[in-house]
Amino acid sequence: MSEIKIFSPATVANVACGFDVLGFCLDSIGDYMVLRKTSERGIKITKIDGFDLPYETEKNVAGVSALALYNDLKPECGFEIEIYKRIKPGSGIGSSAASASGSVYAMNELLGRPYDRTQLTFFAMQGEVLASQCEHADNLAPGIFGGFTLVKSTEPLKILSLPTPSDLFATLIHPQIEIKTADSRAVLPKDIPLERAITQWANVGSLVHALHTSDYQLLKESLNDVVIEPHRKKLIPYFDDVKTNAIKAGALGCAISGSGPSIFALSKGEETANMVEKAMQSVYSKSEIKFETYVSKINIEGIKTVK
Repeated sequence: MSEIKIFSPATVANVACGFDVLGFCLDSIGDYMVLRKTSERGIKITKIDGFDLPYETEKNVAGVSALALYNDLKPECGFEIEIYKRIKPGSGIGSSAASASGSVYAMNELLGRPYDRTQLTFFAMQGEVLASQCEHADNLAPGIFGGFTLVKSTEPLKILSLPTPSDLFATLIHPQIEIKTADSRAVLPKDIPLERAITQWANVGSLVHALHTSDYQLLKESLNDVVIEPHRKKLIPYFDDVKTNAIKAGALGCAISGSGPSIFALSKGEETANMVEKAMQSVYSKSEIKFETYVSKINIEGIKTVK
């Protein structure tokens, strides 16, 4: 195989209480990438469709992660990368992660899968560093592993795959404003009260247990962020209104997706998820802010090869 086309899905990081460690993979939103082997050594980005992103390999997250893998394996060939960007940069649903993980996944397939998924996540992390100035894998891991994931540690890198309840759906609203990950990190406190920390890690533990047992009521009780959300929600217009409407419409929980501005809700059943979508839309419909909404099954497959 000398050429491959892949779908690299959008992802939701943090999942309310799991800042920098929890994430899940979406099904209906994502980028497409085409990679092909070349006789000339090195990595070249030859096409970018959708958004104005740098072609220089060292300045593009897909290029940086691809170089990390390439320099480690040193194959007897080169690669060309085409990026068909469908996830808006700065949207809060893993745009940079989709690029970073997509390039290494595709290269690994073309090279006969010399690396496992944890190793691919490590290479992709090098691209994420370029995007957010910090090394984290909460968006990368669900894209590469599929479903829900927990980043146990980054040194050494250890990813845990978590089960996905069969009737769980995500609803997202993306207000058309941009919040850079670096800026959203700047508003976070350096210290948090012990009482709040205890509440947060109890929620994380409960959420993991709820996923293992398909306990939707416990899931509802666990999707609560008392550490990050109080600070970041100030960057997102009408966040409290969206959250209130989503919960009233039947959502199990509602929180900021990654660093924002996208907001996600989890619901039991597609019908409820669609009702939540309408409830979210009603808030921004009364404003001048343009927005997009999505309803998605949780994607348990992750990145995949397409025709």
